[in-house]
Amino acid sequence: MPIKKYLITGLLVWLPLAITVGVLAWLVGILDGVFGGVLSGFEAFMPDAAKPVIDRLRAIHGLGVILVFLTLLVTGALVSNVAGRWMLRQWDRLFTNIPIFKSIYVGVKKVSDTLFSSNGNAFRKAMLIQYPRPGAWTIAFQTGAPSGEVARHLSADYVSVYVPTTPNPTSGFFLMVPRSEVIELEMSVDQALTYVISMGTVAPEPSPSPTFLPASAGALVRPK
Repeated sequence: MPIKKYLITGLLVWLPLAITVGVLAWLVGILDGVFGGVLSGFEAFMPDAAKPVIDRLRAIHGLGVILVFLTLLVTGALVSNVAGRWMLRQWDRLFTNIPIFKSIYVGVKKVSDTLFSSNGNAFRKAMLIQYPRPGAWTIAFQTGAPSGEVARHLSADYVSVYVPTTPNPTSGFFLMVPRSEVIELEMSVDQALTYVISMGTVAPEPSPSPTFLPASAGALVRPK
């Protein structure tokens, strides 16, 4: 019936927007909750005259997101100069000397530096690998290459990859596979992630194939 068709079509139009807004609202709620907890901690040390101001700040929806954004922006600006880098080294030295906390902090810092460094190779390239068995293919993302003791036990040239799960790419599997068995893709990381999240329903646009013109000597040359 046309009514059923129109309802399904309308649902397909509004569903992505509703999910996106829902996820953003969830993130805003989390940040507001964290900001509210910080305000509650300060409230215990503030005089009674300042408590109405704290209550008004706590009632502003989305203020936590703005403050987190400003904090990250100011922090990035500060550590971009010599004095800021010195303060960052002291910060790292402080946290790397705390037992138990040290192992977590150092591990997370190494991972974040690898993933977000502009000089790193992590998540800079999408690949096609055979997983979980030969003949079954999936998309993976390069995270680097084996090193240290692991590399000494691997005789051939291997590459480290991350295989995300669908539709939640934040969980997945870490694999080390021979470079000869990896197919590097021309699609961007964003396109590959979209392909994974959509479970293959949103295919990336194919790259335009180069056009070749015959030369007088019979060779193929690229047009300028």
